[in-house]
Amino acid sequence: MSSRLGIDVGGTFTDLLLFDGETGAMHLLKTPSTPADQSVGIHNGIEELMRETGVSPSAITALLHGTTVSTNIVLEEKGAKVGLLVSEGFEQVLHLARSQTPGPLAGWMIMIKPDPLADLEFTRGIVERISARGDVITPMEETLARESIRELLDAGVESITISLMHSYADPTHEQRLKAMIQDMGGDIPVSLSSELLPEFREYERTLVTVMNAYVRPSMGRYLKGFEEKLRSIQFSPKVNIVRSDGGLMSVAKASESPVHTMLSGPAGGVSGAAYLATLAGYPNALGFDMGGTSTDVSLIQDGAPTQSRQTQLGYYPVKVPSVEVHSVGAGGGSIAHVPMTGALRVGPDSAGARPGPACYGHGGELPTVTDANVVLGRLPPSLLGGDMSLNVQAAKDAVGKLGQDLGLDLHQTAEGILNIVNENMFGALRLVSVQKGLDPRNFALVAFGGAGPLHGNAMAILAGCFPVIVPPTPGVLSALGFLYSDIKNEFARTFARTVDDIEVDQVVDILTTLGAEAQAWLKEEGLSERARDVRYQADVRYFRQGYEFTMDVDPEHLRNNGLASLVASFGVAHERQYGFKLEQPVEIVNLRAIGTGEVDKVAFPKFEKSGPDASAALLRQDQVYFNGSFVSAGVYDRNKLQAGNHIPGPAIVVQKDSTCVIHPGHVGDVDDYLNILIHPEGQALVGQSNVKQSAGGRH
Repeated sequence: MSSRLGIDVGGTFTDLLLFDGETGAMHLLKTPSTPADQSVGIHNGIEELMRETGVSPSAITALLHGTTVSTNIVLEEKGAKVGLLVSEGFEQVLHLARSQTPGPLAGWMIMIKPDPLADLEFTRGIVERISARGDVITPMEETLARESIRELLDAGVESITISLMHSYADPTHEQRLKAMIQDMGGDIPVSLSSELLPEFREYERTLVTVMNAYVRPSMGRYLKGFEEKLRSIQFSPKVNIVRSDGGLMSVAKASESPVHTMLSGPAGGVSGAAYLATLAGYPNALGFDMGGTSTDVSLIQDGAPTQSRQTQLGYYPVKVPSVEVHSVGAGGGSIAHVPMTGALRVGPDSAGARPGPACYGHGGELPTVTDANVVLGRLPPSLLGGDMSLNVQAAKDAVGKLGQDLGLDLHQTAEGILNIVNENMFGALRLVSVQKGLDPRNFALVAFGGAGPLHGNAMAILAGCFPVIVPPTPGVLSALGFLYSDIKNEFARTFARTVDDIEVDQVVDILTTLGAEAQAWLKEEGLSERARDVRYQADVRYFRQGYEFTMDVDPEHLRNNGLASLVASFGVAHERQYGFKLEQPVEIVNLRAIGTGEVDKVAFPKFEKSGPDASAALLRQDQVYFNGSFVSAGVYDRNKLQAGNHIPGPAIVVQKDSTCVIHPGHVGDVDDYLNILIHPEGQALVGQSNVKQSAGGRH
């Protein structure tokens, strides 16, 4: 089988994970990121990985790349000068925005509202109007439109957005404006709201399209340079970029619609967590990705991450499909402090990579979660395979100084820091489970990220979700997840009808049309008929409700059973989420077809079971602090653990990309795929570790 390479670019490190198709081995590499040009760090990492493994670049046929380029452009406000064409009278749509403000209660009092990504100076109203039903109310004044376009081009805009009222119902005016721009402005990139988000809600549709235009020139330059660097080392695999919903898109599509890459990194991690949890026999799991600055939690049901129709990037609501991830400002670098209330607090401020935690030895003096783990002996002084050593005394000094303010000794303070940060993260886990009407005790917990395995066992104790699944490569799980992603795209149409006012055939006909569009797109992407799959959704709500539920639907089932079946399913979902349902008219808002093109998957290696004795991996016994006292804990080398090994707690498992902690009263069992499954001692594991997989099968 051919070799495949997954690459995840983070703020500090770039992770590369290579599946060697000849040997079945997986090779990982962490290399410093190069924020000024991410492709430089990738280029360096690929060359180093080729040297280490001896794998020829020509043997790698697929490269899956998750990137934060578009995210960073928006957050750092370094995008293009965007021109915006809207319907006359709606020039201030981005300034008016929404009345809701993100953040805590009364967050509006401290909110510093960002400037719109398209300046009002470069916004023009076009004389035209289309109704919500797609009827032309006012024909477009083309002479005035050309004057507006000329003004924007003369002002030096680098990218143009077109977002007209109700263009989701009839895109002809937007398409005509695009043709006019191309006639007048050559190859300036033009983004249409009717192509990117053909759904109602003008602000969100306009914002997403403007955001796409804002990052499009820079993303195009980056991807062009990225491919050139690959060619410079005779490296020519098929390159796909990871979407925010965990799917894949071509480089050409990513250059055209970069807004769909805003959350590609977290999406890869959740996809990898879902795949490994399912292999371990736990298709229902909570994802727990703890990094240096923040922690991302997610929900996995029936082996697939739950999806969201809208996410948040800074203060901007981004209405694009994405893996549903909730973030909390708690990570290894989160700073512990005592505010005026006199109570210990942890986060949301972070020490970052520089100066970082005090134990890094880069001049940091403030106590962090990482320092607390070092003080308690849960994080050994040597990290990353010995490439980095931690300054234990610096950690003790930082935590000890905080303890003096609290009147606590060194170890009480350190344990207090961990208890508080764990409670903060548990709150995020409740959002994706309890708040959705789900009992976390019915789920496993997948702990990944650099710090996830350090805190996974503690999180499971709080939530009752066992086992804790620690993947073989928890620190590079996003790169692994990319290897199990499929080509993906969506096709949607706003419908906005109550079920009492429509016939089921109207709904089925629209779904069928959208499905045909999805099939045609998949064919253009080179997917065989056997590899293509289309599924359908409807956004449903009570009439005039302010939010909607996304329901999976089957056109044939609807045709045979009528819309009453959809209404019944919606009522069940609403009652599960909110505890009640209403005798109100039900409205279908949007209809959608999601096209998926299945690509060949690597077969995750399965190992023959050894005995339960893990002594061959035991490095030493350390004194580690748990629950108010030091206890002896075995320190194990993850690379020497074998399938079937049994690790009694308390224990520390060290490896190149992370450190795993097993608490007293708990044990770790290594399964057939070298996951460590942590659970209370005496509690039987109920997963099916013999779940079938195939290199080309759906997961």
